[in-house]
Amino acid sequence: MADVVSEGAAGRRTRRPRAEGALKALSVEPDSPERLRRVLEQALVFGGASFAAVYTPSEDGELLCLIEAVGVPRTLYGLRDGYALTGRSPVADAHRTGRAVWLAPAQLADSAESRRAPSRDFHLAALPAPGDDGCLLAVSESPGGFGTDDRACLELVAEAVAFPGRPPAAEGDELPAGAFSLAMDSGRVEVGEDILALFGLGPAEFDGKVETLLGLTVPEDLPSLMSVVEADHMSIGDRELEFRVLQPSGPPRWLRLRGRLVPGGEGRPARLVGTVADASTLRAEITDVARVQRLAAALATAVTVRDVSHAVVTALRKPLRADRIALAGLEGDRLVVTVLDPPEPESWPELWRLEWRTEWPDAPVRAMPTLAAALRDGRAQIWPAGTPLEPALAEVGPGGLAVLPLPAGGRMAGACLIGWDTPHEFGTDERALLTASAGLAGQALMRAHAFDAEHELVGMLQRQLLPRRLPRLPGAEAVARYLPTTAGLEVGGDWYDVIPLHDNHVALVIGDVQGHSAAAATLMGQMRTALRAYAAEGHPPDVVVHHSNRLLMDMETDLFATCCYVDVDLEEGSAWCVRAGHLPPVLRHPDGGTEIPEVEGGPPLGVLRQAAFPMTPLRLQPGTVVALTTDGLVESADADIDDGMDRLARELARSDPAHLGLVADALLVDARRSDDIALLLMRYDGMAVRPLRESWTVWRVPEAVGHARRFTRRTLRAWGVPPHDMDAVLLVVCELVTNALVHTDGRVRLDLTLVGRRMRVAVADASPRTPVKPTSISWEATGGRGILLVEAMSASWGTVPVSGGKQVWSEIALGE
Repeated sequence: MADVVSEGAAGRRTRRPRAEGALKALSVEPDSPERLRRVLEQALVFGGASFAAVYTPSEDGELLCLIEAVGVPRTLYGLRDGYALTGRSPVADAHRTGRAVWLAPAQLADSAESRRAPSRDFHLAALPAPGDDGCLLAVSESPGGFGTDDRACLELVAEAVAFPGRPPAAEGDELPAGAFSLAMDSGRVEVGEDILALFGLGPAEFDGKVETLLGLTVPEDLPSLMSVVEADHMSIGDRELEFRVLQPSGPPRWLRLRGRLVPGGEGRPARLVGTVADASTLRAEITDVARVQRLAAALATAVTVRDVSHAVVTALRKPLRADRIALAGLEGDRLVVTVLDPPEPESWPELWRLEWRTEWPDAPVRAMPTLAAALRDGRAQIWPAGTPLEPALAEVGPGGLAVLPLPAGGRMAGACLIGWDTPHEFGTDERALLTASAGLAGQALMRAHAFDAEHELVGMLQRQLLPRRLPRLPGAEAVARYLPTTAGLEVGGDWYDVIPLHDNHVALVIGDVQGHSAAAATLMGQMRTALRAYAAEGHPPDVVVHHSNRLLMDMETDLFATCCYVDVDLEEGSAWCVRAGHLPPVLRHPDGGTEIPEVEGGPPLGVLRQAAFPMTPLRLQPGTVVALTTDGLVESADADIDDGMDRLARELARSDPAHLGLVADALLVDARRSDDIALLLMRYDGMAVRPLRESWTVWRVPEAVGHARRFTRRTLRAWGVPPHDMDAVLLVVCELVTNALVHTDGRVRLDLTLVGRRMRVAVADASPRTPVKPTSISWEATGGRGILLVEAMSASWGTVPVSGGKQVWSEIALGE
């Protein structure tokens, strides 16, 4: 279109003169403490860099130390805060040879930086500064790396790097007026006169102690300041914060501190060096360069597509005074809108409102061929007011429209549309802001898409590993809740399980695998399966946990797990509890009182092979609620775990146990979500009908089957079973006992259970082999009919593994 104003070749041709002008303007105040940072910011705007830094020689001449950096965090590219001058690194090579070093991803593949970097698809440049004063290092995530214009602009930035405003290299050096140098071992601080004036002190009044300055600040700001001036809480790199100092009259004054922890050497302490300035003055001088820097910082911490979208909207809409902004990710040939500002449908064209599906519409690309062409072209394009466009675009910005394709990794990650209602003039600086923002947003959007995809995959894995539904329990009700963390959005290893066991027992299990990762989620599934398998074999609780601990030790993983296992006898109202480094249960008694029982505990699973896991008895009255949880519900950075357990007990006491699901929801209302949370509740009601049970040990004597038959008849008579119902039960007993005596060795046990009108016969032996039902039997065969007879007389039958063997069972309906 004739009226289209493109930010393409014409913009690139003017980039070097504009960079020269910006750097010349910064040279007016060579002693400004902000000068070096602002010089580096030009590498982001004009040099196509996503990160730029300056390294200078240390006092002993052995290292090149990082003194200033802008852009995304250096850890994304595996960059260090110092490099040996004699070592093999791009920074050291450029400094020694005096020549620029330009490296593509393939050349970086075997370097230490690439091995440490989460993402290896980046280009790196190292350019020597004049006068042997250090090196400029820059990184680009653009697929083509640094182009000709980018390199020319970076060379200008490297030439402009000079350090009159740099914090001093050693104690005792003369300080610029707005700079400070704090010795981390002694707390002695050298301060420029301008900083003393901001604190209301004269040079003669200051005793050189950092505590004197801290005493003049607003008390509420002290924790954030202490996190900066205490070495234990610092890492090598930038720190920036705003704080308030008290004034003799009027409100406190806002100051901004920027500092860097410089490592010490032999006989020299580590030092915090930096600047302090009046924040109100800085706020009044916000530039487009600063906006790009702030957007880069916001995108560095944005992990999801939604986070990236909101960061872009916050960085662009208000500074550009735009009336609406839309950001959409490109999925195949569809644009999927991730944020609209303003969010109301009536603020957008009619065609967009017709495409509204749920929270946002799909951008109707098929009705906007101009947008599709802009995406194919891959360059930012601007249409002033009055440009003839299709309605779906024209109504987004009748006073002016900017379309920013978001490139990343050699493809388009999405697009950003910015519209104005009244005629808008597009200045040169504004176009530079749009172009720089598009590159940063595209790279962040691509990373966020990858994160979202991985998070969804891990989340799906965890959902598959947790129980889909809890079983119905005789004489009890159980509910569970799981909340993933919202910090980092990674999936952790919290799990729960409810395992029905024989003889109306149930196992309540809750656990937590160390860490938040796919490995933690996978190990969680393995531990849940192992505990369920050991419990189903009939082991007592301490043996179940001991076997699980041994299994985890044999898995050769660096992760460990905590667990609480409660075996509840629903008939008797009793329980045995075993803890492996986990929180104890909380009991709510029928009268509303709560108790955190003193439960002996062993170490976490996977720590000690020969660990002991003692059992603690619990007594449950009908109406008692058992609550098991993970530490995410009761522990946080500002809450002790014991206080959290007490709070949980108080909230449980105030609840109505008649509605257990509502109780679980209420307990999670104020959850901090800084960690995964698993919560398992069971209300014990007591069994309305208690089973009748008897057992008989079958001795291996010739009359063993006859003894078992007579025991069964006596038991059935005592239970009041009519004679006409006994024959089927006696036949099943004879066949199962005979099979166990003939085909196995060792002990044989007969168990009889009567619940209502249903009889259960179970015979346990020491062989793990399951009896096989024959497919056919000839008339001449002398055996093989026993299992067929059992099947014919039973409503259901089967086998289950038990400790040291198996149990064959049969259920017979009486009175039919």
